[in-house]
Amino acid sequence: MADFITKLPLAMGYDSILVVVDWFTKMAYFVPTTKKTTVEGLAQLFRDNVWQLHGLPESIILDKGLQFVAGLMRELNELLYYNLIITNGHLLCL
Repeated sequence: MADFITKLPLAMGYDSILVVVDWFTKMAYFVPTTKKTTVEGLAQLFRDNVWQLHGLPESIILDKGLQFVAGLMRELNELLYYNLIITNGHLLCL
């Protein structure tokens, strides 16, 4: 699962936190970012802070609109060279 904590006081140039939680291990990652993070930026944050350590997940749950999720899928395809599909708000890696 991934979500943003936003509207935080500015600290070292960051005003938001990307929170990623692995439901299986309950491990959580907190990545500083800004409220202006784009889809491209989100894909890079995942790649650099979560996937590089643990590999690709089986699925990702995002509380965002379909356009945002579709954009994230495109970026992930380009960054990671994987085929991804969306089903019921989940991204599945093939």
